[in-house]
Amino acid sequence: MVWFTEEAIEGWRAAPRTTRGGQPSYSDLAIATALTLRAVFHLALRQTEGLIASVLRLLGLDLPVPDHTTLNHRAETLEVLQSRGGQAPVHLLVDSTGLKLYGPGEWLTEKHGTRRRRSWRKLHLATDADTGRIVASVLTGHDADDGGQVGPLIERVDGPVVSFTADEAYDRDDVYAGVAKRHPAAGVIVPPRSGSVRSDTAETAPTQRDRHLRTIAERGRMGWQRASGYNWRALVEADVSRWKRVIGAGLRSQTDGRQATEVATAAEVLNRMLDLGRPEHVRIT
Repeated sequence: MVWFTEEAIEGWRAAPRTTRGGQPSYSDLAIATALTLRAVFHLALRQTEGLIASVLRLLGLDLPVPDHTTLNHRAETLEVLQSRGGQAPVHLLVDSTGLKLYGPGEWLTEKHGTRRRRSWRKLHLATDADTGRIVASVLTGHDADDGGQVGPLIERVDGPVVSFTADEAYDRDDVYAGVAKRHPAAGVIVPPRSGSVRSDTAETAPTQRDRHLRTIAERGRMGWQRASGYNWRALVEADVSRWKRVIGAGLRSQTDGRQATEVATAAEVLNRMLDLGRPEHVRIT
């Protein structure tokens, strides 16, 4: 079901420009709407243009339709309003996944008899454990390490971070230091790698990692997972799965700016779907 609110209709055309330069025809709202439909229905830009024109015609709305060239150019600099977690304390769950860069079609490879190296980029996601919403995302090259993106992810979260939970790829001193620098009271729930040993100060001034190792020695890894709350990390794994199933496993854009817009739009699509599909629980006494 697709509908246009009165606010959307009024804000479809761009406001008059007050600085030097050409006057844009479409507002950021119009461009973001078109790119959102593109992400949901896995469309090319020309197909997106046709879908918008069809919807406006069916609704009887006299609004201009952004052409595919305009969508391509505006996506480079479009600022997508992203959920940042608000001011409430956040239990942050972090994970990463690879996204394929779509290039020439298979027919081109078959025609010219050449093979092209697959190109990938890495998507880093941070999810709010209480709501399941994606509150931060970072897109990097395929060779970027996961631990190095902890700082950029946390900086995109407005509220205080109560805990940071991730898999053993984040078992690094700079990850603990990066979380402590921005949120000194936050707990870091990362499973130590196999064969890890305690620090030299484990008896006198144990670190969070030392305490994890002690709990694992006493209760085993499964017991540590239950005691620490590490099992909540499954929520961010579910977000990665939803991304692959709903949005797809690749990126359609070719430049950094358009890819960033594509990722931000996709995150908001998944958050909106979650809000619409989440049941509201009411306690009956």
